[in-house]
Amino acid sequence: MKPIQVGLLGAGTVGSGTFKVLLRNQEEIKRRAGRGIEITMVADLDQVRAREVAGEGVRVVADAREVIANPDIDIVIELIGGYGIAKQLVLEAIAAGKHVVTANKALLAVHGTEIFAAAHAKGVMVAFEAAVAGGIPIIKALREGLTANSIQWLAGIINGTTNFILSEMRDKGLDFGTVLKEAQRLGYAEADPTFDIEGLDAGHKVTLMSAIAFGIPVQFDKAHIEGITKLAAQDIKYAEQLGYRIKLLGITKRTAQGVELRVHPSLVPSKRLLANVEGAMNAVVVHGDAVGTTLYYGKGAGSEPTASAVIADLVDITRLHTADAAHRVPHLAFHPDAMSDLKVLPMTEVVTSYYLRLRVADQAGVLAKVTGLLATAGISIDAVLQREADEVGGEGSTQTDLIILTHDAREGTVNDVLAELQALPTVLQPIVRIRKEELS
Repeated sequence: MKPIQVGLLGAGTVGSGTFKVLLRNQEEIKRRAGRGIEITMVADLDQVRAREVAGEGVRVVADAREVIANPDIDIVIELIGGYGIAKQLVLEAIAAGKHVVTANKALLAVHGTEIFAAAHAKGVMVAFEAAVAGGIPIIKALREGLTANSIQWLAGIINGTTNFILSEMRDKGLDFGTVLKEAQRLGYAEADPTFDIEGLDAGHKVTLMSAIAFGIPVQFDKAHIEGITKLAAQDIKYAEQLGYRIKLLGITKRTAQGVELRVHPSLVPSKRLLANVEGAMNAVVVHGDAVGTTLYYGKGAGSEPTASAVIADLVDITRLHTADAAHRVPHLAFHPDAMSDLKVLPMTEVVTSYYLRLRVADQAGVLAKVTGLLATAGISIDAVLQREADEVGGEGSTQTDLIILTHDAREGTVNDVLAELQALPTVLQPIVRIRKEELS
């Protein structure tokens, strides 16, 4: 059987890795796929770079639409990124009857409903393993490996840049700004790191996982997203003293009221495996009713790890290329006519526990007043840590830090009581609130 022909849009880091891995492992890939897989055409505005990546025998063009229009191309790999031209090209490839492989989590998190509907109508596949957690096969696990389960929740460290920064802040006691500059110098963070450090990248990824886990449409606009830019080194130190580590988590949970969909820094017990994922590594914990808790760990980015996921999608499509479309695995694991209308909860309705740090006047009655307001709001306290004034502000200081861990409480209730606490004359700085996830 002749090799399946693939067109590549974008010959950057992941594109070059895809060529390298395909070439190096071509015989093994062919044995698994049942036929050869060849990238025969590449589109990139930098044609010189593209020719260096593609090597001999591959046609290189500047216009991506030439690839889509080529009747010999069976699969189009989209590695351009972003929402703009990438969306147009993916929809045009689908309309032309091409299968699509993409690493574009932003595109699918925002426009996935439209793209998957177009692919379903045309009878083609859109595969996106590389869009979430790099080389970790988490999409495959959610769509197929755990299909017997009613998934209850998942939580993941799904952005390597922020995990590297938090690991360095904890290990070296440095502040956020200092570590960010080091991450940029080492190549872990982009020159403009906004998508990473503000949680948007993780938000795109957890939106896709949530849709697959619970059979709901992709709804990035309903996700609650916070980044790590406001985290202070002292909170990371206090968390450690209390037996926790702070991680930026993407979390989605099924509750009786609806689905939680959120990204934010979280205190995780140090004994949990997820708390010990360091550096730029990624990990996702999934809890299903039958299997219990499972962990998926590995490199979340990089040329060849992401290429591994791209090629896995190419192999899947090659195997199913001639299969009846109705017998393929649905894009979001559930058949389109069986999607759920479970609502995504607003953050005010989410129930979790909290770490609160209050910079207060070091005087009698302050702790009683704070705990009294929490009790009146129905928020019970798990632990209290009060620092010595000299430790916080130096010798003779009249201020101290009061750290409180709460039991589960509704976010809206916590918002209200924090407003009351902030208004107290003895609370001297903005209150720090970090959510706490036991992951048990």
